[in-house]
Amino acid sequence: MSPKKNKIKDFFKALPKNIFSGFVVSLIALPLGLGLAMASDAPPIAGIIAAIVGGIVVSILGGSHVTIAGPGNGLVGVLLVAISTLGLENAYIAIIFSGLLLMGLGFFRMGTLADFFPSSAIQGMLAAIGLIILGKQFHIMLAHKIQREDTVDYLFEIPFSINDAIHYENKGLIFAALAGVISLAIMLFYSKIRNKYLQLIPAPMWIVILSIGFSYYFELGLHQPNPISKEYMISGIPSIQNIIADIPIPNFNNIWTLSFWGSVLALTLISSIESLLSIKAVDKLDPEKRRSNVNKDLKALGLATVGSGFLGGLNVVTVIARSSVNVNNGASNRSSNFFHATFLVLFIVLFSTQLTRIPLPALMAILVYTGYKLASPSVITKIFSIGKEQLIIFFVTLIVTLKIGLITGIIAGVIATLIIHIVINKSFGLFFRNLLKPNVLMFKEASDENNFYVSVKHFCSFLNYYRLKKQLDAVPENEDVIVDFSMCEFVDHTVMENMHSYQELFNKRGGHFDVIGLDMHDTDSKHPFALRRMLPVPKIIKNNLTRRQTNMESLAEDYKYNYSSKKEKEVSFLNNFQFFSTKNVNHIYNKLSHKESAICMFDIEFSEGEFIAKEVVRSTMLYIELNDDIPKFTLDKEGFLEKVSALAGFKDIDIENHDDFSDRFYLQGENKIAISKFFNDDVTHFFESNPYYHVESNGKALLLFGKERLASLKEIKALFGFGKRLKEVIIST
Repeated sequence: MSPKKNKIKDFFKALPKNIFSGFVVSLIALPLGLGLAMASDAPPIAGIIAAIVGGIVVSILGGSHVTIAGPGNGLVGVLLVAISTLGLENAYIAIIFSGLLLMGLGFFRMGTLADFFPSSAIQGMLAAIGLIILGKQFHIMLAHKIQREDTVDYLFEIPFSINDAIHYENKGLIFAALAGVISLAIMLFYSKIRNKYLQLIPAPMWIVILSIGFSYYFELGLHQPNPISKEYMISGIPSIQNIIADIPIPNFNNIWTLSFWGSVLALTLISSIESLLSIKAVDKLDPEKRRSNVNKDLKALGLATVGSGFLGGLNVVTVIARSSVNVNNGASNRSSNFFHATFLVLFIVLFSTQLTRIPLPALMAILVYTGYKLASPSVITKIFSIGKEQLIIFFVTLIVTLKIGLITGIIAGVIATLIIHIVINKSFGLFFRNLLKPNVLMFKEASDENNFYVSVKHFCSFLNYYRLKKQLDAVPENEDVIVDFSMCEFVDHTVMENMHSYQELFNKRGGHFDVIGLDMHDTDSKHPFALRRMLPVPKIIKNNLTRRQTNMESLAEDYKYNYSSKKEKEVSFLNNFQFFSTKNVNHIYNKLSHKESAICMFDIEFSEGEFIAKEVVRSTMLYIELNDDIPKFTLDKEGFLEKVSALAGFKDIDIENHDDFSDRFYLQGENKIAISKFFNDDVTHFFESNPYYHVESNGKALLLFGKERLASLKEIKALFGFGKRLKEVIIST
């Protein structure tokens, strides 16, 4: 069967799950769409229009696989400002233009923009958005509408609103506040109720069902009007006919004002960031671990936003919460996004009159909970555990965003991050001297493993991470990748977090992703995402082990060996090896050893040349001490350079009756007779049937290593196993 027919067959096979997932997501999208629109001071139906248009357009033209498109939490603050300053009709025009700009970002392949924002600054921005949503909607949740100029004022007013709600005397307000409080309790505690039947319906939909049921109980059961105050009920949801009739007529007369273009840029920036971050996050959740075509998705989101704006809807973005639900319910392709939009259309056509029975405080409770999740104290705790400097970046972004605006806030976060990086490294030149220099080299190593080796130099931070990401994204996830930071003086939190994501991605797809070269870097916390800076040579390494060092420590426990990460200057046991005759050994570290065993593994730093020609090299080597004397020799894989050196007088020793060995290996030493005798059938067959390593004898010990670089954990295990077996073969002969 052709690949195309296979894809069609798989599509129809997965269709039932995608239909079901689309239905579940629509149950969440319905109340959230209504709530987000009202929180933005737009008509409630505007949020549903955005979800419907986004679901249809992005599912057909998008480049992601299991994402859901619709109105986003992050845009509430910007839309609120846009609608209040421009008016509703002009705000729709601003949405249309922001969609065009979003399409432009996709066409100009600007999907990498998200990589230029530090992780802590993004967290601060999201937390600020959460506080904006929470502060604005908390009062409505308690049936207490207020108007304040500053977002912070809404937060300061929360205790007063709680006090007012406790002392309500108006029955309509009491019931409205109770609806909000009960709905918030459902959002907080619903996930703790572990019932497979109850969990089929998501918490937001339970709020809708209970709200409508409460209304019918009074109307049909008690024959009384709904006791909740009418001003706190959702206004009439228009029918499809009215929605079509009320499609706004575009008026482009007022597009030349500064406030208009400020709103357009703010909408574009926030929608692009929120979408790009959500796409990246959902790719991690995708069971098949597919990579989205981010630029294609930006074009589709932009087109959907243009269409939504023309129809009277909000901006369309990729939404992480609904996308997560989509994945959790078994979605496998973009059709679930399409069905989510289809079910929303059915809800509006068949149940639009029922939606007016939902109280505003109940919907606002959903948004208050969303805001709290974005600005949860646990976020602050997590960032603090990564590093105190990350907390500064977080709060600078959060405070500036709250006091001034989202664009200014994220710019302040970027500037704060750069200043902190300069202060930590005590170097302005490290960044600006090397910013434009190519700092990432990737190639496929010619070896049995065929690793992709990536060397990163100078510094790697949010400023130039896109270069590393571009190289890593070109590697299939089922391959082996080694990223070496040993020549990199500084690696920031954003890069460390992304390296962790790549490790998870490759491991799940059958590949290996190893980060090496960070053992000589300093960090102020034990968190794996903490930023790293290269230590000066005289300084002692702190007891904050890298992931590689932790794995080496675990490996030592498995083999009943001792592990030490400390630098050791005593390296006289290496002096008699030919390899180090023209090299200066600085120190060894990350040592695996055993008192009763003659095998020792370590990372080593040595230098070649002097002055301007001096080159520092770090590698992983295995040292095997032997009980009996053996001839001195060096053994390498025979290549072009070895054949050229033979022409210069360096003779390759051939082993009789082992033509394959002689063709594949370059064996060199002074005592040819003793070497030929040592390489008997057992020893020769061992080397023929195992991977290539540089093996050198100084007469009393062996030195082995794979490549002149630090080894990954997988390579460490392979080298260790090779050395133990080689020693056994030598002893037995």
